[in-house]
Amino acid sequence: MIDIEGLDHLVLRVADMQRSIDFYCLLLGCQVERRVDSIGLVQLRAGNHLIDLLPRSEGEAIYGENLDHFCLKLKHFDAEQIQDYLKQRGVQAGVTEQRYGAEGYGPSIYIEDPDGNTVELKG
Repeated sequence: MIDIEGLDHLVLRVADMQRSIDFYCLLLGCQVERRVDSIGLVQLRAGNHLIDLLPRSEGEAIYGENLDHFCLKLKHFDAEQIQDYLKQRGVQAGVTEQRYGAEGYGPSIYIEDPDGNTVELKG
């Protein structure tokens, strides 16, 4: 029997590695956990999960067209503080709405990462 506990990691192909590291680490508070230089992989710790970044080769198809969004659950959610924080850093955020997720309804905000992937921040 398969018994899924939760999301382990997500892999994103990115156009500019440093820009993506800055977005996820400086803006969203992830930490670089591991690098595999032979393939250009950078693994970021996001709570109990990982966001893996791989460089996108020139001319390589953009896989984001297959990904609608992914959701990061926040430990603390104050919509006004989050909106102000993002605005001060030049990140355009959607409106705060109640959306359903793994733990039921809760407030969430959609933003885009530097490669156009939609990231949901959820309380």
